[in-house]
Amino acid sequence: MCLEDAMTTTEAGAGAHSEATPAVVTDHDRGIHGYHKQKDEHLKRLRRIEGQIRGLQRMVEEDVYCIDILTQVSASTKALQSFALQLLEEHLRHCVADAAVKGGEEIDAKVEEATKAIARLLRT
Repeated sequence: MCLEDAMTTTEAGAGAHSEATPAVVTDHDRGIHGYHKQKDEHLKRLRRIEGQIRGLQRMVEEDVYCIDILTQVSASTKALQSFALQLLEEHLRHCVADAAVKGGEEIDAKVEEATKAIARLLRT
């Protein structure tokens, strides 16, 4: 769902709401996360990564050559990093964008949160 579709205004019931009622209600307010529409795709991808990790366990159990195991570790790591980047992009497009629409301190908090997540990804 694009941000414009996610927003609703209180114009219809404006007389029934006080001025403290926000004019914009976002998906984030409703508890819908940025990855919501791709949830099934994400779960499928995570199951594939889980299979790679199980494959690593089998390789160790079967005494496979170290370099072959390391190659599979690299592939699994790249798959997780790719998933993390996609999730981060969805977070920026959805949660951070919603906070930007609202303005105020929430945008600063979301940008700081995203910055810390990026820093964690870079340390891995």
